Amino acid sequence: MTAKSASCLLSFLFASCGFIPPSLAAEPDSNAQSAKPDTASPSRSVQADKTESIVIRAARRNRMEVTSGGQLGALGTKKGLDVPFNIRSYNSSLILNQQSQTLGQVLENDPSVRTTMGYGNFSEMFIIRGFPVNGDDISINGLYGVVPRQLVSPQLYDQVQVLNGASAFLNGAAPSGSSIGGNINLMFKKAESTDLNRVTGDYTSNAQGGGAVDFSRRFGQDKAFGFRLNAAGMDGQTSIDHERRHDAAVGGTFDWHDDRTRIDLTMAYQNQNVQNGRGGVFLGPGVTSAPRPVAPSHNFGQRWTYADLNYLFGTLNVEHDFGKHITVYGAFGALGSNEEGNYSSFTVTDAATGAGTVGAMYVPYQQNNESTRAGVMAHVDTGPVHHEINAGGSALWEEARTAYSMYYNSASPLRSNLYDTPQLASPNQNLVGGNLKDPVRSNWTKLYSLYFSDTMTFWHDRIALTAGFRYQNILDNSYKYSTNGALSSGYDKGAFTPVVGLVIHPTRQTAIYFNRIEGLSKGPQATGANVVNLGQIFAPYQSVQYEIGAKYDIGRFSAGLAFYQISQPNSYTEAYGNTGSLIFREDGLQRNRGMELTVNGEIIRGLRFNGGLTLIDADLKRTQGGVNNGHTAIGIPNYTINGNLEYDLPFLKGATVVGRVVNTGKQMVNVENTAHLPVWTRFDLAARYTFAAYGKPLTLRFGVDNLANTRFWSSAFNGYLLEGLPRTFKFSFTTDL
Repeated sequence: MTAKSASCLLSFLFASCGFIPPSLAAEPDSNAQSAKPDTASPSRSVQADKTESIVIRAARRNRMEVTSGGQLGALGTKKGLDVPFNIRSYNSSLILNQQSQTLGQVLENDPSVRTTMGYGNFSEMFIIRGFPVNGDDISINGLYGVVPRQLVSPQLYDQVQVLNGASAFLNGAAPSGSSIGGNINLMFKKAESTDLNRVTGDYTSNAQGGGAVDFSRRFGQDKAFGFRLNAAGMDGQTSIDHERRHDAAVGGTFDWHDDRTRIDLTMAYQNQNVQNGRGGVFLGPGVTSAPRPVAPSHNFGQRWTYADLNYLFGTLNVEHDFGKHITVYGAFGALGSNEEGNYSSFTVTDAATGAGTVGAMYVPYQQNNESTRAGVMAHVDTGPVHHEINAGGSALWEEARTAYSMYYNSASPLRSNLYDTPQLASPNQNLVGGNLKDPVRSNWTKLYSLYFSDTMTFWHDRIALTAGFRYQNILDNSYKYSTNGALSSGYDKGAFTPVVGLVIHPTRQTAIYFNRIEGLSKGPQATGANVVNLGQIFAPYQSVQYEIGAKYDIGRFSAGLAFYQISQPNSYTEAYGNTGSLIFREDGLQRNRGMELTVNGEIIRGLRFNGGLTLIDADLKRTQGGVNNGHTAIGIPNYTINGNLEYDLPFLKGATVVGRVVNTGKQMVNVENTAHLPVWTRFDLAARYTFAAYGKPLTLRFGVDNLANTRFWSSAFNGYLLEGLPRTFKFSFTTDL
């Protein structure tokens, strides 16, 4: 059979079943001029052109995209080039194409972010500029207290935005007091201009299956009304031995707009369930070195551990323009949660053999939160200076109800081994606090703030100077676990957090910027035995950041370079003269200095890159007795590198290959700096192929994370170790119906 006859046969077969590969649809006929006229050829040409157009549009939609800019709280949504801060947005196509199942998997693309776990549970916690961002302190459209606090299903969101640096003026104090080194903000998906009927199916090793539906419509006069529904789920065993995860999320957004008003309302539900999860590893007293990592897929957890996390949450946003110069806005969000889990942390007692003990603790946790923000943005000209004035306020109310039961027997601990892990019977948890069946209030938090800023732009918009402040009040009450929930301790303090930022545009595509901004968190309360100032409440911690940097953005490509310093106060107890007593002081300091280089966009036609490099020097200052002065803070790598590369194959339209490298530098395990984790590197590989089937785009994806199945401790933050995930295979398909 000749090449031409084979091609004709394939074309006939594919066309007869409604499927035309882009390679055939776009292939020219070398004998077209000498061939006899064919009445069917015009329709075939139209069909081929239409098919190729479908493939091209779908392939463009699937591209990895990271944009500069995002939602900046008090300042509103801004382009990255126009603000004195470092902010990036990861879009929904990246989330879909990388088959991300948690927020941490999305942020594996960011060179300035590292992910670890919360203390003793399976929640994700993020490290930015050497400081944590707890799950409680992630925001939606600038509102704190609305995001599911342990694990987040990313399929509901159009953008995941990362702000590097302190943000007390921009967003206010975070509920749990983190977000000193950065902020993570999520944006719900909304209906776009074109209708959408998208179905996705996915599979992840060892035996996780799932799928998603994405549906949207715009209707009414001028398409003023919009509705978008997203539903996603997965269930099965992960690539870690015997670990099972279940995830179900559904969210609907209704929006309406006219020439002056914009309103959107979103309601969402999320359930995450972890069975026999692999948690962190603690180092026991006297352990001076980190044990060697376990086999990548080995599970040292106990099979009676679990976490079941349920959240119902939503937001309402309203904006109205009073002419061209004044916009008023308001936002409201709420969350109700019901969590319970039986947790077990592993504590190593012998690093050489892996011998250790495991704990057992059951915790029910319920939460009701309400969050709001309102303000006005006004544009005023005074001579050659243009002013953008922002003024408003925010408030957050959080009520938590919890209890606990745990196994405690120092004479007979639960013994285990990190490498040869026995499965123990679930112990009788003999120490109980609170009402396990109906937890009473354990914590009440109220945050409210007022802010004002003026951004002055002059010299043909080449220079922008921002100055402002926020007054923040923090009220935080803790209650006893007894049935009457009596007040245990209270905190009620306020602080002003100013901001100064400068942007200079040498050209329209470049910017040089500077900022001085603060982070804010609840100050400590003196605790401990034999402390002379027991119960003293200290003012909120005000962490000061200085940053200078440069940006370049031409739309399809952007780059940024930043240098920063963040100083955060610390506290400790020390001897009180010669009295034999102790005194609790707020006198320590952690100073993080660093450099960040980020590069995003299309380098040459068909070749896209996202990634960068960060350097961090996290020094401890004014430590207790000066013993650890100059030491590096625990769990902060001295450098991090991420590189994501996408290449569209020129010889096969619709085909793209993807490679990623994640490299993390040395991390200290203890404050004495006598033990550290070595440098680790992970390689990922993936490919996708988009073609037309029955006149609709279909995308197939295949990926492998941790290609070499490397074993490594990925994090030592807070002094406990987290094992990196083993080699994981991912497969998915997406089609628009």
